[in-house]
Amino acid sequence: MTPEEFRKYGHQLIDWIADYRANIANRPVMARTAPGEIRAQLPASPPESPELFDAIFKDMDRIVMPGLSHWQHPRFFGYFPSNGSLSSVLGDYLSTGLGVLGLSWQSSPALTEVEEVVTDWMRQMVGLSDAWSGVIADTASTSTLIALICARERATNFSLTRGGMQNEELPLTVYVSAHSHSSVEKAALLAGFGRHNVRLVSHDAEFGIRPDALAAMVQRDIAAGMKPCAVVATTGTTTTTAFDPVAEISEIARANNLWLHVDAAMAGSAMILPECRELWRGIEGADSLVLNPHKWLGAAFDCSIYFVHDPQHLVGVMSTNPSYLRSAVDEQVKNLRDWGIPLGRRFRALKLWCLIREQGVSGLQARLRRDMKNAQWLAAEINAAKNWRVLAPVKLQTLCVRHEPPSLTGAANADALDKHTQAWCDRVNRSGVAYLTPAMLEGRWMVRVSIGGETTERENVAELWKAMRAEAERG
Repeated sequence: MTPEEFRKYGHQLIDWIADYRANIANRPVMARTAPGEIRAQLPASPPESPELFDAIFKDMDRIVMPGLSHWQHPRFFGYFPSNGSLSSVLGDYLSTGLGVLGLSWQSSPALTEVEEVVTDWMRQMVGLSDAWSGVIADTASTSTLIALICARERATNFSLTRGGMQNEELPLTVYVSAHSHSSVEKAALLAGFGRHNVRLVSHDAEFGIRPDALAAMVQRDIAAGMKPCAVVATTGTTTTTAFDPVAEISEIARANNLWLHVDAAMAGSAMILPECRELWRGIEGADSLVLNPHKWLGAAFDCSIYFVHDPQHLVGVMSTNPSYLRSAVDEQVKNLRDWGIPLGRRFRALKLWCLIREQGVSGLQARLRRDMKNAQWLAAEINAAKNWRVLAPVKLQTLCVRHEPPSLTGAANADALDKHTQAWCDRVNRSGVAYLTPAMLEGRWMVRVSIGGETTERENVAELWKAMRAEAERG
């Protein structure tokens, strides 16, 4: 493709995406395709001869678009907000169009230094002290894995330079909540701790870790000849957006030399609101922290920020220094290859840089406050409705709800109530009006309503509530 052809089709592509975003509310939210349906419409072998880009646009409309669930739809309430704000999309285009790689500072100096600036902007925006240093990763899953590897190496005084975990005399243990994200357990397993050494700490009535239970569990493991290594606290759990008591957990971590990692993947964005920061009180006592601007904040996926208090330890664990990447300025600069697992990196900072500049902190704050008000409005509506219940505190923008008709109450009807819950949620989704995700809470099914789409307004939440009642109460 020549630059002139790129110009032609690039303009066409921008128009196509702009039209998609402008008219997205007219589409059914959830894809209605059957398994294998998209694949069956695509050639089994690659094209032998070149094709015009016009054919690709046609196939996008005819084949791909019907197979999409629309995350940017104003009535998308599933999973978590994943807002690809258009200013951030342009930043992503810039990154892809430039085609530069950050193998070292020397390979693209601006890539490193813009990333340094925007991660520090985020540090300031969420109220963290200047003791923190940040780096952009792909997802919180990767950041949590890095955190637990760093915890492992601190506890073993860099076993990776010797015989690794196999040569450790005492088994290392990790402490998590049953409400932590599935990526936390996965990270613990991949970091070599072993499933038998991952401890699930009991929670309180609001689904946060009980500090007394954590302290007792640590002491039992010490007495049993184990070596407590790390605890992962969550501020904004996946299921209920619960908040573990970070201040109390950090005291236990310090007293027992545990690495404290805080998973604030979705809810971390809320900390740009000063009124929300009490929810992660004690955060300065953590060793590492991850938050995902590619969720509620609005950066295009993928853009996860990993913050650490001790960057020298991180570099000591992750650094590589092949001769072909060395330069005369290495002692003066930040080589991001030493701050994570990949050697190379995209210019991810551009999509966050563009978003923050185009929206401003005040614009981002206004949108998040709107979403929280809409969540409180829906919670009040549900609490006032007969046979409906909000099952967990609504601290940010996520609601956990259940419709409980009198005929399905009581322990004897628990399975029937589960089927009813899954059925009405599925009917809402298949109607195309909205998208919700069911989840398990305390062993029973309920429905999560995650409010936070960039274009989601009060009337969209009201449409959702109307659809929920219609589908649940006719069942």
